[in-house]
Amino acid sequence: MKIHEYQAKEILARHGVPVPRGVVARTVEEAEKAAARVLGETGGAVVVVKAQIHAGGRGKGGGVRVARGGVSEATDLARGMLGMKLVTHQTGPGGQTVHRLYLEEGLDIARELYFGLVVDRDRRRVAAMASTQGGVDIESVASRTPEKIHTIHVDPAVGLAPYQARALGFALGIGAAGGQFVKLVRSLYETMVAEDCSLLEINPLALTGDGKLVALDAKVNLDDSADFRHPEWRELEDSDEADPVEAEAKLAGLSYVALDGNVGCLVNGAGLAMATMDIIKHYGAAHGVSPANFLDVGGGAHPDQVRKAFSMILRSPQVKAIFVNIFGGIMKCDVIADGIVAAAREIGLSVPLIVRLEGTRVEHGRQILDQSGLAIRAASSMAHGAQMVVDAVAGVSPDPRPAAVRPA
Repeated sequence: MKIHEYQAKEILARHGVPVPRGVVARTVEEAEKAAARVLGETGGAVVVVKAQIHAGGRGKGGGVRVARGGVSEATDLARGMLGMKLVTHQTGPGGQTVHRLYLEEGLDIARELYFGLVVDRDRRRVAAMASTQGGVDIESVASRTPEKIHTIHVDPAVGLAPYQARALGFALGIGAAGGQFVKLVRSLYETMVAEDCSLLEINPLALTGDGKLVALDAKVNLDDSADFRHPEWRELEDSDEADPVEAEAKLAGLSYVALDGNVGCLVNGAGLAMATMDIIKHYGAAHGVSPANFLDVGGGAHPDQVRKAFSMILRSPQVKAIFVNIFGGIMKCDVIADGIVAAAREIGLSVPLIVRLEGTRVEHGRQILDQSGLAIRAASSMAHGAQMVVDAVAGVSPDPRPAAVRPA
């Protein structure tokens, strides 16, 4: 779950992490009042107007603007940013509409550093990363000069130890701010654990002209698997940016993520769903065919959920074919077949439907599909099904050779 910068900073402040003072605004009128409040409380002359979207790279895309001309300039900037389509390297070419702004005090920045915490699944530990090259180009630092990013791994039984924080501070050349740095990064680690974050990134971590360390920006992702421990997370959800189909899927007990491809996928099991997307990409790369969604109906789905899944897939005008890939263990193939037939009749499928069934009660499931009278094409294997759906979307004649011997 992604949250906005201002929400992340509210969380950090509760854990004792120093952040600049700021106020969120959803309208031009609110932005004007927010700018006046920030300038009045800080006694400063600079307000930074920041677009709040769930994507990085805002500064390069025009989503972070500095107002040095008081409330009137900040208000003018807000008027131009609210409602704009902000395009960054993380939004894709379609961009995201700006519905909220964060007006924040401007600071005297002497150095821009980087600090991040992320779950390293290979090491099964939290990785703490720091670099002297903080700011908008941190991605290029990671790819071109990775030696400038210093990384340590934290033992979960001990937590981030003071000596580890001091080692990172020494690598950054913090100097007199070393004590502040140790306290700050330990607070960030405590926040990571207490708030069940999968990512906590401070970029830049600013060292101000008067020697203070401040989290100038904050990116926090929360681990959805821990939402049962955090009922307060519901208040952090942004209905303006939420995908309505993904929200509907969550209520129906389905795992759905929209993608930008043209093959709708309905699969049981997250691992099989990932493998299905991979094999569609494998066979479809040369034809511009790729998955339109990740959809895991789980191990105990019933026909109503299958119908719901089909309706969600078909809401995307990009979908040119559907691939159903089911391995029945707990999930029985005949239950899936009943749901497929009911959905196809209710919705009225207008795209090719390829189904691969294996597992519990598979013969009964295939019989249901065969006797449905619908144009459902059966696949003998996952690879066969992937090739069939690629052929259907690309408009090429089916290859009679077994999928295992066809060129990718």
